[in-house]
Amino acid sequence: MISFENDYNTGAHPQIMARLLETNLEPLSGYGSDPYCESARRKIREACGCPEAEVEFLTGGTQTNAAVISSMLRDYEGVIAARTGHVSIHEAGAVEFTGHKVLELSQKEGKIVPEELKSYLTGFYADENHEHMVFPGMVYLSHPTEYGTLYTRAELEKIREICHSYKIPLFLDGARLGYGLMSRQTDLTLQDIAGLCDVFYIGGTKVGALCGEAVVFTKQNRPPHFTNSIKKRGALLAKGRLLGVQFDTLFTDGLYFKISRHAIDMAEELKEILESRKIPFYLKSPTNQQFVILENEWLKELKKDVMFSFWEQYDETHTVARFVTSWATTREDLEALRQVLDGLPGA
Repeated sequence: MISFENDYNTGAHPQIMARLLETNLEPLSGYGSDPYCESARRKIREACGCPEAEVEFLTGGTQTNAAVISSMLRDYEGVIAARTGHVSIHEAGAVEFTGHKVLELSQKEGKIVPEELKSYLTGFYADENHEHMVFPGMVYLSHPTEYGTLYTRAELEKIREICHSYKIPLFLDGARLGYGLMSRQTDLTLQDIAGLCDVFYIGGTKVGALCGEAVVFTKQNRPPHFTNSIKKRGALLAKGRLLGVQFDTLFTDGLYFKISRHAIDMAEELKEILESRKIPFYLKSPTNQQFVILENEWLKELKKDVMFSFWEQYDETHTVARFVTSWATTREDLEALRQVLDGLPGA
């Protein structure tokens, strides 16, 4: 099978695997207190241009979102997110399970619109009954979004200003951050994100690592006893070295950015293949996730040889499907897809 199903269905980048083998028999302290974790923290601070940043390593994206959000909110607060945001739809209610409501806003191509955020917050405090309501205590964004779209620097600056005026933190989910940073259409850098967000994370699971996410608290705002919160939520590895070695490798000689750029290059070639077959796009993503509209009968035939994801029903006879490239996608994969498409009925 040719796979464009997601960006985490292969193991880890070979350089990471080599480093894990090299360090495998070293006896090291646990829970992120080893020298590899410390080296990774230092390299991430340098890459972010944020020497005072506090960096923590967690096991996966859902655990990271739940741990960060629940530990930074007060018990009467919820988190604002786009209706299509990952914490809203694809995390099995993990945030709500911690006792905090996800306050959904409408979205445009997966993004929160600054003006709608401002209107929501203004309306909340204008409501004389707001003491009986869940308070908005944080804004959650994902970058790239669930639709592979990106915030511009101007949009992020506006959202940051709104958050600052209401004294609530801005949290950016960077599960696919590398692919956003390496997009040919972005005007945001890692340093910009570190400067504008109160907390964000650098995704490893979907960008070359076996597992793991690196949370960056940028304003010396790491919640008290955060290690306790991580462990309570099942996101603390006793063998923290496994995460430290991986992120230390990813942030050595720009590997994180190089492999992310490769995924973007593959995505651009994927777009050309789909466009040349006159396959309509649901929207054109500037990152590694591409969403197309397929006839249901055609989709069934394609599934015999190609792995991809159902996204949503478009109408009675068409489906929105997602094709994803990654650091591991090859030109041979693309050529194989091209040949399959050429062999389909009506191609």
